Amino acid sequence: MYSGVFDLPWWGYVLVTLAMTHVTIVSVTIFLHRHQAHRALDLSPLPSHFFRCWLWLTTGMGTKEWASIHRKHHAKCETPDDPHSPQILGINRVLWGGVFLYVKEAKNKETLQRFGHGTPNDWIENHLYSPLQKLGVVVMLVADMVLFGALPGVLIWMTQVAWIPFWAAGVINGLGHFWGYRNFNCADASTNIFPLGIFIGGEELHNNHHSFATSAKLSNRWYEFDIGWMYICILAALGMARVKKVAPVPKLLQPRAIVDLNMLEAVINNRYDLLARYAKSMQQVYREELARLQEAPRFKELRQWLDADASKLPSDLRYRLDEALGKSQALATLYNMRQELTEVWNRTNASREQLLSDLQAWCQRAEESGVRQLQELSLRMRSYALV
Repeated sequence: MYSGVFDLPWWGYVLVTLAMTHVTIVSVTIFLHRHQAHRALDLSPLPSHFFRCWLWLTTGMGTKEWASIHRKHHAKCETPDDPHSPQILGINRVLWGGVFLYVKEAKNKETLQRFGHGTPNDWIENHLYSPLQKLGVVVMLVADMVLFGALPGVLIWMTQVAWIPFWAAGVINGLGHFWGYRNFNCADASTNIFPLGIFIGGEELHNNHHSFATSAKLSNRWYEFDIGWMYICILAALGMARVKKVAPVPKLLQPRAIVDLNMLEAVINNRYDLLARYAKSMQQVYREELARLQEAPRFKELRQWLDADASKLPSDLRYRLDEALGKSQALATLYNMRQELTEVWNRTNASREQLLSDLQAWCQRAEESGVRQLQELSLRMRSYALV
């Protein structure tokens, strides 16, 4: 009753379980997430169908459902229409009940119709994977019991079935928008949970992903590691994958003398790098001005809010920020010009000529401001190259 094809020690069953759940994680991050939802890479038929079949066996999730829900999450992020935002629904509900939020949204036909374009629509999808989603996990249960015995097989199967609902629907959708560090100040609350993306296939680097959603590579800093990207490189070397897009790496040339359309496009393409450097400049001026004013204790709490959206600033800190800006012309200039700069790429209804005019005016003001950090930022903007 308890014996299977393989008779392993207890630690052998643990290793097998971890190996199989890792394959599931890799299938989600490479196939469902980067390939299907965001089209960041192309996969050849062999790995594409292997991932699709494995997910059918271990999760029972439909490709169209998953891609649709994730695309809607990006389109409606941190709003009441977001299927699983902890900023709206609360961290406990998403962390521990993320799977129920997924199931609820999967029943929304409007979501599937609007966001489900381009997902598999072949014979096996329409006759097996989609209509018989629960059959796959039953087949996996039988296979686990046959291979590893009744009790070990059931325990391995239970772990497989619970793995994605907890780590993806719970941890990534929950903690990934609630706790961690941020490389880029993108519009949503996404965070990087941990710099070494191994356990959850690289999805730990969630802030990087939301900043560059169509990038096949989720790591961005030298100390970050994305194991999913490593597997993609292996598949590409074998001719089984083709990377379509990765996050831009800033390339700098000699500074332009004239602010032109090429510079506008280069600045927009490198806006997250620019904002990250802008944040460091603000922190530097903030420290210098606090030392000059000798009022560090009074304004200490403001540091983490300097590069945040003004609308997100707690009301009890708004007065203190205004007071700090009133006492420091350099900090006020840097703070206010940051908002003006972000409007250059947020004004979607403006013409390119108008945006170019705004950028020219911004650079001129920065260079004439007398604030060294602003002058350095303007010089860097003039140095961005189109790649």
